[in-house]
Amino acid sequence: MDRRLKDLYFTSPCRFQGDIFRRRYRMRPHVFDQMMHDVTNHYPYFVQTDDASGRVGLSTEQKLTCAMRMLAYGLPADLCDEFLDVAESTALEILSHFTRAIWNVYHDHYLRRPTPADLQRLLNVAEKRGFPGMVGSLDCMHWQWKNCPSSWQGHFTGYKGKPTIILEAVASYDAWIWHAYFGLPGSLNDINVLGMSPLFNEICTGEAPRVSYYVGDREYGQCYYLVDGIYPKWGSFVKAIRNPITPEQAHFTKMQESYRKDVERAFGILQARFAIVRGPARGWDREDLSYIMMTCIILHNMIVDDEREEDEESPFDPDDIPTRPRKAQIYERYEDDHG
Repeated sequence: MDRRLKDLYFTSPCRFQGDIFRRRYRMRPHVFDQMMHDVTNHYPYFVQTDDASGRVGLSTEQKLTCAMRMLAYGLPADLCDEFLDVAESTALEILSHFTRAIWNVYHDHYLRRPTPADLQRLLNVAEKRGFPGMVGSLDCMHWQWKNCPSSWQGHFTGYKGKPTIILEAVASYDAWIWHAYFGLPGSLNDINVLGMSPLFNEICTGEAPRVSYYVGDREYGQCYYLVDGIYPKWGSFVKAIRNPITPEQAHFTKMQESYRKDVERAFGILQARFAIVRGPARGWDREDLSYIMMTCIILHNMIVDDEREEDEESPFDPDDIPTRPRKAQIYERYEDDHG
């Protein structure tokens, strides 16, 4: 193939978007175009320039193709040389710059805590599912670390028998990951991770929005998460009944275990879209692995946000169903009753 035709073929935005995103990511072209525009404006590294010899360097599409293929297919860096003419060291450099650029540009938006509008939407959906006040499900995922240094393997090896790094996440019904805390060694359990994560920092500092909802005739003012049996008995957690006896308890346990799978489904979607987090991590630096994981989560949330179809709010008439509890209401923040 002629050199010019080869460069045009491999750097064509049409082929780039269609080959990778439509088949692997299901990311729409306008989302990718916006991402490429934002990353290029934030990081001059991705702008095509001439090198010292006057030769035209790698294009923006080539650099993004290299980084996204490594994330999507879990390709080793030296494999990018076969179809993109990118050396192994350059591919690793591109991936490092890309993950940091995605973090710096998008983490404030796509890794944010739920806004009042987001929280109201989550509460409305949770109420329809029979769990008023529920804002998501919480769980941890282990990412195997293949190149863990020998001196750290005892610290990072847990019950799985191999060195792993833990990701704690909260996911909602639409697989959006609202909370992500990554980097703790795999020798810890979920309770140890919970004690170190910033999940409840806003509640402890009194900055979290106050919620009011009813279960039966009792009013509650705090949201909660669906969790499995290892988590402690806190007011912020709702676990399944271990040995249900009555039909009501059996039904509650069945529904709780069903909706608790939201976070595991989010983990599955994340691993299906990004093979780099499905297979063992081949990186050496914990900071680089953290940026890779956060980048995959941000891109995952970008796709979820683009594909989300807002549910039409149906009018609520309390006189129509008198026994139905009132909808959850959100206040700006916790108020100090003792002034």
